[in-house]
Amino acid sequence: MADESTPADPAGSEPGRRRGGGGRRRKPRKRSKALVVTAWTAASVVVIGGVGIGFVYFKLNGNIKGVDINAALGTDRPVDIDNGSQDILVLGSDSRSGDNAKYGKDEGAARSDTAMIVHVYKGHKKASVVSIPRDTLISRPDCTTDDGKDAPGAQRQMFNTAYEVGGPACAVKTVEKMSGIRMDHYVEVDFSGFKKLIDTLGGVDITTKKAIRDKDSHLDLDAGTHTLNGEQALGLVRTRHGVGDGSDLGRIQLQQAFIKALLDQVKDVGVFSNPKKLYDLANDATSAITTDSDLNDVRSLAGFAGGLKGIGAGDMKMVTLPIQYDPADPNRVLPLEEADQQVWDALRADRAIPKSATKKSAGDKGDAGDVVSSD
Repeated sequence: MADESTPADPAGSEPGRRRGGGGRRRKPRKRSKALVVTAWTAASVVVIGGVGIGFVYFKLNGNIKGVDINAALGTDRPVDIDNGSQDILVLGSDSRSGDNAKYGKDEGAARSDTAMIVHVYKGHKKASVVSIPRDTLISRPDCTTDDGKDAPGAQRQMFNTAYEVGGPACAVKTVEKMSGIRMDHYVEVDFSGFKKLIDTLGGVDITTKKAIRDKDSHLDLDAGTHTLNGEQALGLVRTRHGVGDGSDLGRIQLQQAFIKALLDQVKDVGVFSNPKKLYDLANDATSAITTDSDLNDVRSLAGFAGGLKGIGAGDMKMVTLPIQYDPADPNRVLPLEEADQQVWDALRADRAIPKSATKKSAGDKGDAGDVVSSD
């Protein structure tokens, strides 16, 4: 993990309102699955190509799906703080509908298979990523379903049920209630879109220090160096039985290692000399995501990406939300409240997450963290 003891200078910032792509939020419009690197790529390929006219613009614009989080949540949200930073909730959806049906059968609505809060520091040169285990037991707030029905809040609910009962808006509301931090943006990535994007990129090079076998995620890798295609990459970020203790914590460590590997390689895909590859990347990326309504057109997405394109793997600190195993159920985890507060306080103040916050967390003590590398 990169050392992030010196993020871009947050000192001297004044409280206020923040708007939009340069760290300041745009006013809400009346109108109106997951890995962070897919979101980064989705935005950055649009910037690199400069797509903005004619058929290409309208084709890519039509790919992006938007959700009006601002209208859904209204004023029941944390105060916006103008310190030049941004906070983005990135979700990966585990819906088994459509092209995702091959990965299992739906049991009710889709759930958030992966959840990451991306905090981009003032100056947009560094970021912290906080992964929230899907099995974390939380107090879910009252929400409204996509069809307008009430979804009452409840205690000791798995984190991923927020998305299941109330969709993106409920997921955002739950994160904001947990953290006290207002999310500037929402990005969701689905299984099939992620897989297509990796294939179009030409695969991702990783090294495994031990064999990984997981029939549930269709992953079968020997120890050694591999170029993962889309199917294998999806298997890696979904596997939880092939490494570590078989829990979601090991899977998160694999996801974080994969993101580092992809960020190391994404700038070397040859898009400048290959217009078709550029278009294919932009088409796959924009088709793979659902965003908040402030980002659901190409120009807005490009502006957002312009502030992120300088952040590489070495500029990103990745942690798991401090947790402990639930004494009543070893298949669930509980937040470490004091340590969690350290994390949220640091991000709210645009400071680096202190090492003391994760010192006692079960999330960063797993044995899957060094299984995969980009070496």
